[in-house]
Amino acid sequence: MRETIFDKFGYIFKYIFSSAVTIELLIFCLLLFTLLIINLKKKNIFINLGFIGVYIGLLLGVLVSYNDYVKLCFKSTVKGIMQYIYFPSTIVYFFIMLFVSIMIIYTIFNKKISGFKKIFNYICFSSIYLLFLLFVTLSASNEIELNSMKQLYTNSTILSLVQISNLILLIWFVFTLFYKLYCYFKKKYD
Repeated sequence: MRETIFDKFGYIFKYIFSSAVTIELLIFCLLLFTLLIINLKKKNIFINLGFIGVYIGLLLGVLVSYNDYVKLCFKSTVKGIMQYIYFPSTIVYFFIMLFVSIMIIYTIFNKKISGFKKIFNYICFSSIYLLFLLFVTLSASNEIELNSMKQLYTNSTILSLVQISNLILLIWFVFTLFYKLYCYFKKKYD
């Protein structure tokens, strides 16, 4: 099924103009977009809060209208996240390492990061690097094909290396999120 990008846009436009509900949704979204653009000059906080309320109302409306489907999507998403944490593909694992490399360079050269946060980043990123190097060494010494999920994840040591490195990255992410919130509120209320 080879379709051009124009074919794909064609399917979307056909769907949008296929029923009254989808046309109403299009008009509603265009109206909100236009009012937000107009509000850029006025900068009225009440209009911005009103739009946030409208978006939350739309989200709640979708959640109530399609309750069963939303539950199914939520379960599928949680299942996908858990499957990713326990059995990520090697491509994703290599992208994680690229992200970690960028973040460690950012940490080294950023003078605004506190010493405590730098030490925490160094511990997390060094641990992830160590686990990644152990992963590569073990895969190479056992001649495991990196594109064979079955070979990779039937080896309990490789599976443990990947899972623990993902856990460390998750801990780093959660800690960083709460640390940023702490710094924001400390700065705001000091």
